[in-house]
Amino acid sequence: MNTTMISASTRRWVLALAAVASMMAALDTLVVSTALGTIRQDLAASLATLEWTVNGYNLSFAVLLITAAILGDRFGRKRMFVVGLGVFVAASAACAVSASATTLIAARVVQGVGAALIMSLALALVGAAFPPERRGVAIGILEGVTGLAVACGPLIGGAIAEGLSWQWIFWVNVPLGLVAIPLALNRIPESRGGGTALDGVGLGLVTGGALGVVWGLVRGNVAGWGSVEIVVTLFGGAALLAAFVVWEARTTVPMFPMRLFTARGFAAGNTAIFLTFGALFGAVFFYAQFLQVVFDYGPLGAGLRLLPWTLTLFCCAPIAGALADRIGERPIMTAGLALQAVGMLWIAMAADPAMSYAALVIPLVVSGVGVSMAIPTAQSAVVGAVEHDAIGRAAGANAMMRELGGVFGIALVVAVFAGSGGYGSAAAFVDGFVPAITVGACLSALGAFVALALPGRAAIRAAAVAEPALSAPSRRADDAHRR
Repeated sequence: MNTTMISASTRRWVLALAAVASMMAALDTLVVSTALGTIRQDLAASLATLEWTVNGYNLSFAVLLITAAILGDRFGRKRMFVVGLGVFVAASAACAVSASATTLIAARVVQGVGAALIMSLALALVGAAFPPERRGVAIGILEGVTGLAVACGPLIGGAIAEGLSWQWIFWVNVPLGLVAIPLALNRIPESRGGGTALDGVGLGLVTGGALGVVWGLVRGNVAGWGSVEIVVTLFGGAALLAAFVVWEARTTVPMFPMRLFTARGFAAGNTAIFLTFGALFGAVFFYAQFLQVVFDYGPLGAGLRLLPWTLTLFCCAPIAGALADRIGERPIMTAGLALQAVGMLWIAMAADPAMSYAALVIPLVVSGVGVSMAIPTAQSAVVGAVEHDAIGRAAGANAMMRELGGVFGIALVVAVFAGSGGYGSAAAFVDGFVPAITVGACLSALGAFVALALPGRAAIRAAAVAEPALSAPSRRADDAHRR
């Protein structure tokens, strides 16, 4: 799909439908956050079970994102985008009718499969539809609309969980999906990418590795960190991830081409976004619960009081994307992650059972502005660091790193929380909350340091000039491989 051949009207449809679909996936993740307390009581769920209602979705989501990009490259991005919408809608309905924690987690895993197709291909479709000089703005708008779901998610989840029941939070996706599917079929032009081979071994290694690490972190405080179960799963997961890197570097059909990491923008952007989402998802998991346990707000009250944090994702992401097009991604992302670290550390230092909500407002805004600056600039850096034919895989790699970062972040902060606190009282909750959020702030600060390695604006422009010469041999190699 040549960007010069696409009309302005078609681009608007691509961006609008990609944004709506991405909004569904984001809305579902954060709608659950304010309903966790209700689900815990209704299904008699433990902390580990609550964690899997979030991580079951995020794990299947993460490990299938590259595969989703490859399926889009092979069978058509629009076609697989629509398949993802169908799977997501059906799984959302299954979540809504779940009568036990086990069936809810299983439905959430399937829902993550649909979300992988949606998120990976939404970004690829937008990246392929817009020329480089307008791509940052388009991605910023995509993230801004997705941020609207982030802003509304806790509020909608709280209102529905309190006014109706938690099951209804999943029904929200059904009408949206049923409207989006026929529009996507008729309004989005089909496109394909260069890489179309499936890497089953790579998929198995990264899935097993991620599952082993997450399982060990989730179960560590329950089974004991020195137990055979935890030692085997953590070291086994790490070994499988190391084997995945070795395999991907040697196989002729990698799902995650290691050669892309030779581009600074790709390597630094993906590493920074992993750390960004590790901090963000850890905060998402605990902030709403903090407001409910410490301040005794209901789900709706907690959602309303998170708006100073979540609304910034809608307001700031498009501005950050536009600024990145003008001055480069490095200063925007570094400053954004530093702000997120400051805001989270501020909240951790202020947390106290006797505190007032007013003390949280400014650090929530600071943290929200920071992550709103980081997300679109990281995506723009990653997509802009590769040749046009590799946009699909780059988008899938970026989304995979985001979600794996989120899974890792939740597992890490929950392990820290469980080791220091609990749900027995407001004081016990704060005892675990403070070190957990402090760890999240450290992840964000580390991300700011990594973001300093992003290429400057002059290097980006030089790479853009050289891209036609570099991409032609790449396309010839891909053509030869397919033959």
